[in-house]
Amino acid sequence: MKFALTLLASVLFFVGASPAFAIDVRAAVLRVDYQTLLPLSRYDVRPDDLGFAGAALADQDNNTTGSFMGHNYETVQVSTTPDDADAALDAILADGIRLIVVLARAEDLLRLTDRAAEQGALVFNAQAPDMALRDTDCRAGLLHTSLSYGMKADAVAQFAIWKKWTDWLLVHGSNPADVAMADAFRNAANKFGARIVEEREFEDTGGSRRTDSGHVMVQKQLPVFMQGAKDHDAVIAADATNYFAGFLPYHLWTPRPVMGSGGLVPVNFHGAHEAYGATQFQTRFDELTRRYVRSEDFNVWLALRVVGEAVTRANTADPMGVLDYAMSDAFELAAFKGQKVTFRNWNGQIRQPVLLYDGMLTVSVSPQEGFLHQTSPLDTMGLDRPESNCTAFN
Repeated sequence: MKFALTLLASVLFFVGASPAFAIDVRAAVLRVDYQTLLPLSRYDVRPDDLGFAGAALADQDNNTTGSFMGHNYETVQVSTTPDDADAALDAILADGIRLIVVLARAEDLLRLTDRAAEQGALVFNAQAPDMALRDTDCRAGLLHTSLSYGMKADAVAQFAIWKKWTDWLLVHGSNPADVAMADAFRNAANKFGARIVEEREFEDTGGSRRTDSGHVMVQKQLPVFMQGAKDHDAVIAADATNYFAGFLPYHLWTPRPVMGSGGLVPVNFHGAHEAYGATQFQTRFDELTRRYVRSEDFNVWLALRVVGEAVTRANTADPMGVLDYAMSDAFELAAFKGQKVTFRNWNGQIRQPVLLYDGMLTVSVSPQEGFLHQTSPLDTMGLDRPESNCTAFN
Protein backbone atom coordinates (compact mmCIF):
# COMPACT_ATOMS: atom_id res chain seq x y z
CA MET A 1 0.00 0.00 0.00
CA LYS A 2 2.83 2.42 0.88
CA PHE A 3 4.49 1.69 -2.49
CA ALA A 4 1.20 2.35 -4.31
CA LEU A 5 0.73 5.71 -2.59
CA THR A 6 4.32 6.70 -3.37
CA LEU A 7 3.84 5.73 -7.01
CA LEU A 8 0.59 7.73 -7.21
CA ALA A 9 2.28 10.78 -5.72
CA SER A 10 5.08 10.47 -8.29
CA VAL A 11 2.59 10.24 -11.15
CA LEU A 12 0.72 13.31 -9.90
CA PHE A 13 4.01 15.20 -9.65
CA PHE A 14 4.86 14.56 -13.29
CA VAL A 15 1.40 15.43 -14.62
CA GLY A 16 1.53 18.88 -13.09
CA ALA A 17 0.07 18.45 -9.59
CA SER A 18 3.38 19.04 -7.81
CA PRO A 19 3.76 21.33 -4.79
CA ALA A 20 4.93 24.00 -7.26
CA PHE A 21 1.23 24.42 -8.11
CA ALA A 22 0.06 24.17 -4.52
CA ILE A 23 -3.25 25.76 -3.53
CA ASP A 24 -3.94 26.82 0.03
CA VAL A 25 -7.70 26.66 0.58
CA ARG A 26 -8.88 28.66 3.56
CA ALA A 27 -12.53 28.62 4.59
CA ALA A 28 -14.52 29.55 7.66
CA VAL A 29 -17.55 28.28 9.55
CA LEU A 30 -19.46 31.12 11.19
CA ARG A 31 -22.00 29.87 13.74
CA VAL A 32 -24.47 32.32 15.28
CA ASP A 33 -25.60 31.09 18.69
CA TYR A 34 -29.08 32.07 19.89
CA GLN A 35 -30.64 31.92 23.32
CA THR A 36 -33.31 29.21 23.27
CA LEU A 37 -35.17 27.02 25.70
CA LEU A 38 -33.73 23.62 26.44
CA PRO A 39 -34.98 20.88 24.06
CA LEU A 40 -37.59 18.38 25.19
CA SER A 41 -34.95 15.68 25.69
CA ARG A 42 -31.48 16.08 27.16
CA TYR A 43 -30.34 13.76 24.36
CA ASP A 44 -30.97 16.72 22.07
CA VAL A 45 -28.89 19.27 23.98
CA ARG A 46 -26.66 20.93 21.42
CA PRO A 47 -22.99 19.89 21.53
CA ASP A 48 -20.45 22.68 21.83
CA ASP A 49 -18.83 21.70 18.52
CA LEU A 50 -22.06 21.53 16.51
CA GLY A 51 -21.21 22.22 12.87
CA PHE A 52 -17.53 22.65 13.70
CA ALA A 53 -17.17 18.87 13.93
CA GLY A 54 -18.38 18.55 10.35
CA ALA A 55 -15.77 21.10 9.30
CA ALA A 56 -13.01 19.14 11.02
CA LEU A 57 -13.99 15.96 9.19
CA ALA A 58 -14.27 17.80 5.87
CA ASP A 59 -10.76 19.21 6.31
CA GLN A 60 -9.53 15.71 7.04
CA ASP A 61 -11.24 14.32 3.94
CA ASN A 62 -10.18 17.17 1.67
CA ASN A 63 -6.57 16.99 2.85
CA THR A 64 -6.48 13.23 2.20
CA THR A 65 -6.95 13.93 -1.50
CA GLY A 66 -5.24 17.30 -1.45
CA SER A 67 -1.98 15.91 -0.07
CA PHE A 68 -1.34 14.19 -3.41
CA MET A 69 -2.08 17.33 -5.41
CA GLY A 70 -0.35 20.04 -3.46
CA HIS A 71 -3.62 21.34 -2.00
CA ASN A 72 -3.91 22.26 1.67
CA TYR A 73 -7.24 22.87 3.43
CA GLU A 74 -7.79 24.84 6.62
CA THR A 75 -11.14 25.90 8.08
CA VAL A 76 -11.46 28.59 10.73
CA GLN A 77 -14.24 28.04 13.29
CA VAL A 78 -16.02 31.08 14.72
CA SER A 79 -18.98 31.17 17.11
CA THR A 80 -20.71 34.45 17.82
CA THR A 81 -23.92 36.05 19.04
CA PRO A 82 -26.46 37.75 16.76
CA ASP A 83 -25.29 41.15 17.99
CA ASP A 84 -21.65 40.40 17.17
CA ALA A 85 -22.20 38.43 13.96
CA ASP A 86 -21.37 41.31 11.60
CA ALA A 87 -18.11 42.02 13.39
CA ALA A 88 -17.23 38.33 13.35
CA LEU A 89 -17.83 38.19 9.61
CA ASP A 90 -15.74 41.32 9.08
CA ALA A 91 -12.86 39.67 10.95
CA ILE A 92 -13.12 36.59 8.73
CA LEU A 93 -13.11 38.72 5.59
CA ALA A 94 -10.20 40.81 6.90
CA ASP A 95 -8.28 37.55 7.26
CA GLY A 96 -8.63 37.04 3.51
CA ILE A 97 -11.18 34.22 3.69
CA ARG A 98 -13.83 34.23 0.95
CA LEU A 99 -15.41 30.77 1.37
CA ILE A 100 -17.77 30.90 4.33
CA VAL A 101 -20.24 28.38 5.75
CA VAL A 102 -22.90 30.01 7.93
CA LEU A 103 -25.09 28.47 10.61
CA ALA A 104 -27.68 31.16 11.34
CA ARG A 105 -31.33 32.05 11.12
CA ALA A 106 -32.66 33.46 7.88
CA GLU A 107 -32.67 37.14 8.80
CA ASP A 108 -29.04 37.03 9.97
CA LEU A 109 -27.98 34.79 7.10
CA LEU A 110 -29.28 37.21 4.47
CA ARG A 111 -27.61 40.20 6.07
CA LEU A 112 -24.30 38.36 6.41
CA THR A 113 -24.52 37.07 2.84
CA ASP A 114 -25.04 40.55 1.44
CA ARG A 115 -22.17 41.85 3.54
CA ALA A 116 -19.88 39.04 2.36
CA ALA A 117 -20.90 39.55 -1.28
CA GLU A 118 -19.54 43.09 -1.17
CA GLN A 119 -16.07 41.52 -0.92
CA GLY A 120 -16.65 38.72 -3.41
CA ALA A 121 -17.21 35.93 -0.91
CA LEU A 122 -19.27 32.77 -1.46
CA VAL A 123 -21.59 31.74 1.37
CA PHE A 124 -23.08 28.32 2.13
CA ASN A 125 -26.28 28.06 4.19
CA ALA A 126 -25.89 25.07 6.49
CA GLN A 127 -28.90 25.63 8.73
CA ALA A 128 -31.77 27.91 7.69
CA PRO A 129 -34.73 25.98 6.17
CA ASP A 130 -36.82 29.00 5.14
CA MET A 131 -38.44 28.76 1.72
CA ALA A 132 -37.92 32.44 0.87
CA LEU A 133 -34.16 31.89 0.86
CA ARG A 134 -34.65 29.60 -2.14
CA ASP A 135 -37.30 31.82 -3.66
CA THR A 136 -37.80 35.59 -3.62
CA ASP A 137 -34.94 36.23 -1.17
CA CYS A 138 -32.36 34.09 -2.99
CA ARG A 139 -28.84 35.39 -3.60
CA ALA A 140 -26.42 34.46 -6.38
CA GLY A 141 -23.61 34.11 -3.84
CA LEU A 142 -25.59 31.86 -1.49
CA LEU A 143 -25.72 28.07 -1.86
CA HIS A 144 -27.82 25.82 0.38
CA THR A 145 -26.70 22.46 1.78
CA SER A 146 -29.45 22.45 4.43
CA LEU A 147 -32.88 21.04 3.67
CA SER A 148 -35.71 23.50 3.12
CA TYR A 149 -39.09 23.23 4.82
CA GLY A 150 -40.48 22.27 1.42
CA MET A 151 -38.02 19.41 0.93
CA LYS A 152 -38.81 18.05 4.39
CA ALA A 153 -42.56 18.32 3.96
CA ASP A 154 -42.49 16.77 0.49
CA ALA A 155 -40.36 13.87 1.74
CA VAL A 156 -42.91 13.12 4.46
CA ALA A 157 -45.84 13.58 2.09
CA GLN A 158 -44.43 11.13 -0.44
CA PHE A 159 -44.05 8.44 2.22
CA ALA A 160 -47.57 9.08 3.53
CA ILE A 161 -49.02 8.84 0.01
CA TRP A 162 -47.00 5.68 -0.66
CA LYS A 163 -48.54 4.20 2.52
CA LYS A 164 -51.98 5.43 1.36
CA TRP A 165 -52.31 7.65 4.43
CA THR A 166 -53.97 10.45 2.51
CA ASP A 167 -56.17 12.09 5.16
CA TRP A 168 -54.11 14.26 7.51
CA LEU A 169 -54.70 16.00 10.81
CA LEU A 170 -52.24 18.92 10.77
CA VAL A 171 -51.11 20.09 14.21
CA HIS A 172 -48.82 23.09 14.29
CA GLY A 173 -47.27 25.38 16.88
CA SER A 174 -47.93 29.07 17.27
CA ASN A 175 -44.43 30.42 16.61
CA PRO A 176 -43.53 31.92 13.19
CA ALA A 177 -41.22 29.03 12.31
CA ASP A 178 -44.01 26.55 13.15
CA VAL A 179 -46.42 28.44 10.90
CA ALA A 180 -43.85 28.41 8.07
CA MET A 181 -43.44 24.66 8.43
CA ALA A 182 -47.22 24.20 8.43
CA ASP A 183 -47.39 26.15 5.16
CA ALA A 184 -44.90 23.69 3.66
CA PHE A 185 -47.10 20.76 4.67
CA ARG A 186 -50.17 22.43 3.16
CA ASN A 187 -48.27 22.87 -0.09
CA ALA A 188 -47.12 19.24 0.04
CA ALA A 189 -50.69 18.05 0.52
CA ASN A 190 -51.82 20.00 -2.54
CA LYS A 191 -48.80 18.86 -4.53
CA PHE A 192 -49.24 15.13 -3.95
CA GLY A 193 -52.97 14.78 -3.45
CA ALA A 194 -53.32 14.43 0.31
CA ARG A 195 -56.24 16.00 2.16
CA ILE A 196 -55.92 18.00 5.38
CA VAL A 197 -59.19 17.14 7.10
CA GLU A 198 -58.54 19.42 10.06
CA GLU A 199 -55.93 21.78 11.51
CA ARG A 200 -55.18 22.54 15.14
CA GLU A 201 -52.77 25.00 16.73
CA PHE A 202 -50.92 24.06 19.91
CA GLU A 203 -50.08 27.36 21.57
CA ASP A 204 -46.59 27.89 22.95
CA THR A 205 -47.22 29.28 26.44
CA GLY A 206 -43.58 29.04 27.55
CA GLY A 207 -42.25 27.14 30.51
CA SER A 208 -40.34 23.89 30.77
CA ARG A 209 -41.77 20.47 30.00
CA ARG A 210 -38.58 18.68 31.07
CA THR A 211 -38.65 19.41 34.77
CA ASP A 212 -40.82 18.57 37.77
CA SER A 213 -44.15 17.20 36.55
CA GLY A 214 -43.82 18.26 32.91
CA HIS A 215 -44.61 14.82 31.52
CA VAL A 216 -47.64 14.54 33.81
CA MET A 217 -49.02 17.81 32.46
CA VAL A 218 -48.45 16.69 28.88
CA GLN A 219 -50.12 13.34 29.53
CA LYS A 220 -53.22 15.20 30.70
CA GLN A 221 -53.20 18.04 28.17
CA LEU A 222 -52.34 16.51 24.80
CA PRO A 223 -54.96 13.70 24.64
CA VAL A 224 -57.67 16.21 25.54
CA PHE A 225 -56.30 18.65 22.97
CA MET A 226 -56.38 15.91 20.33
CA GLN A 227 -59.84 14.48 21.05
CA GLY A 228 -62.82 14.94 18.79
CA ALA A 229 -60.81 15.28 15.60
CA LYS A 230 -62.26 14.38 12.24
CA ASP A 231 -61.35 10.94 10.95
CA HIS A 232 -57.74 10.91 9.72
CA ASP A 233 -55.01 8.48 8.65
CA ALA A 234 -52.00 10.30 10.09
CA VAL A 235 -51.06 13.21 12.31
CA ILE A 236 -48.69 15.69 10.68
CA ALA A 237 -46.80 17.79 13.23
CA ALA A 238 -45.32 21.19 12.38
CA ASP A 239 -43.27 22.14 15.42
CA ALA A 240 -40.07 23.78 14.21
CA THR A 241 -39.39 25.16 17.69
CA ASN A 242 -39.45 21.71 19.32
CA TYR A 243 -42.15 22.56 21.85
CA PHE A 244 -44.64 19.70 21.78
CA ALA A 245 -44.27 17.31 18.82
CA GLY A 246 -41.91 14.93 20.59
CA PHE A 247 -44.73 13.99 22.95
CA LEU A 248 -47.38 13.41 20.28
CA PRO A 249 -46.82 9.73 19.34
CA TYR A 250 -48.02 8.32 22.69
CA HIS A 251 -50.43 11.08 23.70
CA LEU A 252 -53.03 11.05 20.94
CA TRP A 253 -56.72 10.53 21.56
CA THR A 254 -57.06 8.31 18.50
CA PRO A 255 -53.97 6.18 17.83
CA ARG A 256 -52.43 7.17 14.50
CA PRO A 257 -48.92 7.44 13.04
CA VAL A 258 -47.20 10.78 13.67
CA MET A 259 -44.89 12.35 11.09
CA GLY A 260 -43.14 15.64 10.60
CA SER A 261 -41.62 17.20 13.73
CA GLY A 262 -42.38 14.12 15.81
CA GLY A 263 -42.57 10.39 15.22
CA LEU A 264 -41.13 9.96 11.73
CA VAL A 265 -38.91 12.98 11.12
CA PRO A 266 -37.29 14.11 7.83
CA VAL A 267 -33.56 14.77 8.31
CA ASN A 268 -30.48 15.36 6.20
CA PHE A 269 -28.43 12.84 8.18
CA HIS A 270 -28.33 11.11 11.55
CA GLY A 271 -25.98 9.02 13.64
CA ALA A 272 -27.59 5.64 12.96
CA HIS A 273 -27.61 5.90 9.17
CA GLU A 274 -25.38 3.15 7.74
CA ALA A 275 -26.69 2.48 4.24
CA TYR A 276 -24.91 3.51 1.02
CA GLY A 277 -21.46 3.22 2.57
CA ALA A 278 -22.28 5.64 5.40
CA THR A 279 -20.75 3.34 8.02
CA GLN A 280 -17.26 4.50 7.15
CA PHE A 281 -18.39 8.14 7.40
CA GLN A 282 -19.95 7.46 10.79
CA THR A 283 -16.86 5.63 12.03
CA ARG A 284 -14.55 8.47 11.08
CA PHE A 285 -16.88 11.06 12.59
CA ASP A 286 -17.22 9.08 15.83
CA GLU A 287 -13.47 8.68 16.16
CA LEU A 288 -12.87 12.36 15.53
CA THR A 289 -15.59 13.78 17.79
CA ARG A 290 -16.59 11.06 20.28
CA ARG A 291 -20.27 11.69 19.54
CA TYR A 292 -22.89 11.00 16.87
CA VAL A 293 -23.29 13.21 13.82
CA ARG A 294 -26.12 15.71 13.52
CA SER A 295 -27.66 17.29 10.45
CA GLU A 296 -25.80 20.58 11.01
CA ASP A 297 -22.49 18.70 11.06
CA PHE A 298 -23.38 16.97 7.82
CA ASN A 299 -24.49 20.23 6.19
CA VAL A 300 -21.15 21.87 7.01
CA TRP A 301 -19.20 18.79 5.88
CA LEU A 302 -21.16 18.78 2.62
CA ALA A 303 -20.50 22.48 1.95
CA LEU A 304 -16.76 22.10 2.48
CA ARG A 305 -16.66 18.94 0.38
CA VAL A 306 -18.27 20.95 -2.42
CA VAL A 307 -15.31 23.32 -2.11
CA GLY A 308 -12.91 20.37 -2.14
CA GLU A 309 -14.44 18.94 -5.29
CA ALA A 310 -14.22 22.30 -7.05
CA VAL A 311 -10.57 22.68 -6.10
CA THR A 312 -9.74 19.12 -7.17
CA ARG A 313 -11.73 19.05 -10.42
CA ALA A 314 -11.58 22.69 -11.55
CA ASN A 315 -8.26 23.59 -9.89
CA THR A 316 -9.63 26.77 -8.34
CA ALA A 317 -10.29 28.07 -4.84
CA ASP A 318 -11.63 31.39 -6.12
CA PRO A 319 -15.17 31.89 -4.78
CA MET A 320 -16.68 32.53 -8.21
CA GLY A 321 -14.74 29.62 -9.65
CA VAL A 322 -16.13 27.34 -6.94
CA LEU A 323 -19.62 28.70 -7.59
CA ASP A 324 -19.36 28.22 -11.35
CA TYR A 325 -18.17 24.64 -10.98
CA ALA A 326 -20.77 23.76 -8.33
CA MET A 327 -23.59 25.05 -10.54
CA SER A 328 -22.30 23.36 -13.69
CA ASP A 329 -23.36 20.02 -15.15
CA ALA A 330 -19.88 18.68 -14.36
CA PHE A 331 -20.41 18.84 -10.60
CA GLU A 332 -21.56 15.85 -8.58
CA LEU A 333 -20.64 14.61 -5.12
CA ALA A 334 -21.11 11.33 -3.29
CA ALA A 335 -22.88 11.95 0.02
CA PHE A 336 -23.63 8.46 1.42
CA LYS A 337 -27.33 8.73 0.58
CA GLY A 338 -27.67 6.45 -2.42
CA GLN A 339 -27.45 9.13 -5.12
CA LYS A 340 -24.86 11.72 -6.01
CA VAL A 341 -25.91 15.21 -5.05
CA THR A 342 -25.98 18.22 -7.39
CA PHE A 343 -27.15 21.83 -7.24
CA ARG A 344 -30.32 23.29 -8.68
CA ASN A 345 -29.04 25.95 -11.01
CA TRP A 346 -32.17 28.08 -10.57
CA ASN A 347 -31.90 28.75 -6.81
CA GLY A 348 -28.65 27.30 -5.42
CA GLN A 349 -30.27 24.48 -3.42
CA ILE A 350 -28.39 21.21 -3.35
CA ARG A 351 -30.70 18.39 -4.39
CA GLN A 352 -30.37 15.30 -2.22
CA PRO A 353 -32.36 12.40 -0.75
CA VAL A 354 -34.13 12.97 2.58
CA LEU A 355 -33.88 10.38 5.36
CA LEU A 356 -37.03 9.57 7.32
CA TYR A 357 -35.83 8.89 10.85
CA ASP A 358 -37.76 7.53 13.84
CA GLY A 359 -35.13 8.32 16.46
CA MET A 360 -33.52 4.92 16.12
CA LEU A 361 -33.03 4.11 12.45
CA THR A 362 -33.72 5.15 8.86
CA VAL A 363 -37.25 3.95 8.19
CA SER A 364 -37.28 5.10 4.57
CA VAL A 365 -35.62 7.48 2.14
CA SER A 366 -37.44 9.96 -0.10
CA PRO A 367 -38.02 10.48 -2.99
CA GLN A 368 -40.26 7.44 -2.85
CA GLU A 369 -40.64 4.95 -5.66
CA GLY A 370 -43.15 6.08 -8.26
CA PHE A 371 -42.70 9.84 -7.83
CA LEU A 372 -41.34 10.76 -11.23
CA HIS A 373 -39.78 13.90 -12.64
CA GLN A 374 -38.62 14.83 -16.14
CA THR A 375 -35.14 15.79 -14.87
CA SER A 376 -34.50 14.12 -11.51
CA PRO A 377 -36.78 12.44 -8.94
CA LEU A 378 -34.91 14.55 -6.36
CA ASP A 379 -36.64 17.60 -7.83
CA THR A 380 -39.99 16.26 -6.63
CA MET A 381 -38.97 17.61 -3.20
CA GLY A 382 -38.71 21.34 -2.58
CA LEU A 383 -39.04 24.14 -5.12
CA ASP A 384 -38.88 22.85 -8.67
CA ARG A 385 -37.84 25.24 -11.42
CA PRO A 386 -41.41 26.35 -12.35
CA GLU A 387 -42.24 26.87 -8.66
CA SER A 388 -39.25 29.06 -7.79
CA ASN A 389 -39.33 32.83 -8.17
CA CYS A 390 -35.58 33.12 -7.75
CA THR A 391 -33.98 35.16 -10.53
CA ALA A 392 -30.51 35.73 -9.05
CA PHE A 393 -28.98 32.84 -11.01
CA ASN A 394 -30.40 33.84 -14.40
